Amino acid sequence: MNHMPLMAEDSLSLPQFFPSPGLTSSFSPSNFIVQDFAIMMIIAAVMLIITYKLRQPMVIGYILAGMVIGPYTPPFRLIQNVETVNVFAELGIIMLLFVIGTEFPIAKLKSVGKTSVIVGVPESLGTLIIVFFIAQTLGFSFFDSIFIALAMSITSTVVTIKILEELNILKDRSSVLILGVLIIEDIIAVSSLAILQSTITTGADQVPIMQITYSIGIVIAFIGSILILGSKFIPSALDRVGKTNDYTLLLIVILGLAFGLSFVASALGLSVVIGAFLAGVLVAESKTAAIAKVITIPLRDVFSALFFISIGALMNISLIPLFIIPAMVLILSSFASKLLIVTGILQFRRYDYSTSLRTGLGLSSSRGEMSLIIAKGGQDIGAISSSVLPVLGVVTVVTTFMAPYVIKFGNKVKFLSNTEDD
Repeated sequence: MNHMPLMAEDSLSLPQFFPSPGLTSSFSPSNFIVQDFAIMMIIAAVMLIITYKLRQPMVIGYILAGMVIGPYTPPFRLIQNVETVNVFAELGIIMLLFVIGTEFPIAKLKSVGKTSVIVGVPESLGTLIIVFFIAQTLGFSFFDSIFIALAMSITSTVVTIKILEELNILKDRSSVLILGVLIIEDIIAVSSLAILQSTITTGADQVPIMQITYSIGIVIAFIGSILILGSKFIPSALDRVGKTNDYTLLLIVILGLAFGLSFVASALGLSVVIGAFLAGVLVAESKTAAIAKVITIPLRDVFSALFFISIGALMNISLIPLFIIPAMVLILSSFASKLLIVTGILQFRRYDYSTSLRTGLGLSSSRGEMSLIIAKGGQDIGAISSSVLPVLGVVTVVTTFMAPYVIKFGNKVKFLSNTEDD
């Protein structure tokens, strides 16, 4: 599928952004960064008020805010430098994955349960394979189809957990299963993205098997060294810092760890995502994990907002009408495959019907932060065309709107089942 480039770099050259010194001495690149940041936050605040009034998830407001201020929204763009948006998105990815990692200490990763692994692996891989062939049928290129399939195979952890909390069913048996599978999905997504980014050469039609094997080895070695060696020294070092009761010092050390491991991952040819995620896992291993979560909440909120706003801003909204139908086909196919695979496996393992169905509906309902991170990762290495981000943007908006109603319906199934039992 050949479409216009997502980012028209020729029309966004530096002379357009930065006036020459002879014209004015009052403007500098930093002025435009401050201006862009101010516009992003102001528009985001307005959109969040609207989505709050409509009782919709915040991610919708962020994405819509990005669309409003982006360079592709007529009649004019509010953002002066698109490169600034890319920088904000990169920072947002690192902080978002770091915070997700803090929810998964190694003990929790080991204890997700045999059922979570048995459900999560075939569910993710099965959905990926099905969506890949459907994307190929729809006319997407090979690499577009891979990134779309990977993005569609991952359920939004942020949106799903938020809805389960709002419905007060987080401790429900089906919710525990959902959380376990979400962990498996996130691990698969982070590892797969790291492997893809380290193996794909821009413009290549095939990925060499030896290169894939080498990349998988690098990923395994990196993850293994961090979890085995890093877990022996870093958590205890964080605990010593925590004993100083200096929260500023602890915060800076934590940020140094997050961005340091992200840099190491990038230097090894891996995605910054995997470094940030593992940094969060190491923090979760320390006794200061609870304090670390509290002091990083404001940063998490700001940087996650920047990420979602940036994704909205980078979407070429003129392409969205072209991809409404493909997006709906992808939504329905991924929804059906996840629902059938999860429900089928749980029924085979003798779970009751209502628990199986609620778990399947919960895992089928939403796509969100990880899907967009995968799309952004493909865009960063030039592996995907301009059509992928608008498609996944539509998918994210539609499924995020849909998710509360789907999960609420699953909860009604539980209620009806309990009523029948009575």
